[in-house]
Amino acid sequence: MPAFLVLEDGAVFRGRPYAGHGIAVGELVFTTSMTGYQEVVTDPSFAGQLVTFTQPMIGNYGVEPDASESAAPHARAVIVREGRNAAPGGRTGFADWLSEHGVVGLQGIDTRAITRRLRDGGAVRAAVSTGTATVDEVLAAVRAAPQMAGQALAADVSRPAPETFPAAGRERAHVVLLDYGVKGSIVRLLCEAGARVTAMPWDASAADVLAARPDGILLANGPGDPAALPACVAEVRAMLEARPVFGICLGHQLLGRALGLETYKLRFGHRGANHPVLELDTGRVLVTAQNHGFAVRGPETGREFETDYGPALVTHTSLYDATIEGLALRDRDVSSLQFHPEASPGPHDARAALAGFVDRIASADRAAVA
Repeated sequence: MPAFLVLEDGAVFRGRPYAGHGIAVGELVFTTSMTGYQEVVTDPSFAGQLVTFTQPMIGNYGVEPDASESAAPHARAVIVREGRNAAPGGRTGFADWLSEHGVVGLQGIDTRAITRRLRDGGAVRAAVSTGTATVDEVLAAVRAAPQMAGQALAADVSRPAPETFPAAGRERAHVVLLDYGVKGSIVRLLCEAGARVTAMPWDASAADVLAARPDGILLANGPGDPAALPACVAEVRAMLEARPVFGICLGHQLLGRALGLETYKLRFGHRGANHPVLELDTGRVLVTAQNHGFAVRGPETGREFETDYGPALVTHTSLYDATIEGLALRDRDVSSLQFHPEASPGPHDARAALAGFVDRIASADRAAVA
């Protein structure tokens, strides 16, 4: 069966089918994570994308139900050098599992060449095809597809109605989470820290959020362009006056726009589990998990800047390219991280940030009652 990857400029990489068959069109990206392929493809932030794994062998330890970050894969296709379908210990094979979910796969590809091409030229539209379609037919579909910039994808991956998750053990705080495409491990870690979590749809209004009487609000991760979500930014502004707010990934970008900063498309994005980030106040370097194609543009005044909500500052920066990795208001409990503190997959250097948010809002609530 013919199997190939075609880029919008007409470049063709031929390989062999892996997982499902058909045609998948989207933005071609790469991730440097060495493990956690199941967590990667089930991360809703990969919606609309074809994921190239730089790790040369993928699928060698199978799939476990409790390792998924959402109910099903969100990546449209996977591209690997060597694909395995191992199923040790009663697990499901990765290729079989992808096929069951209709995810198209391609193997036998020089993933190093693809990665170098994306690093040099930037992310591009592309398609994976395993079937009878010709290159010209698939290329026409690629060139007709929209660019990632300008796409609002949160509605495609968010839950349709509010859902509540109880605290694991004694409840210490109540967090309302805006689900722009949240990973399951974020919810789990909040609950383990003692929070009852009410997850609301991506388009919940500030009035709906505040009516739930949260101690704090978490703006979750998700796919797409933050500039395409102006209504969400307006709702975030309305929340900043009322409650502590913590943003992650897309939530960080929405918070940045709410504070008056711009966002922009990165050339090839940050995706992997080995990205070093500098914590500016302490000088500590965190090795972080990341998955984003957009970033917040820094203030022209340096690290500190003024907002409608008081003075703000940049708290973290990337040691790869100096992009902004964290923001905070000086006089309010409002902050954000561009990277993923929950990891999954990845190191746990920053995982304490989620428990720290719960600790802060629980303490503030006790102080208010006292």
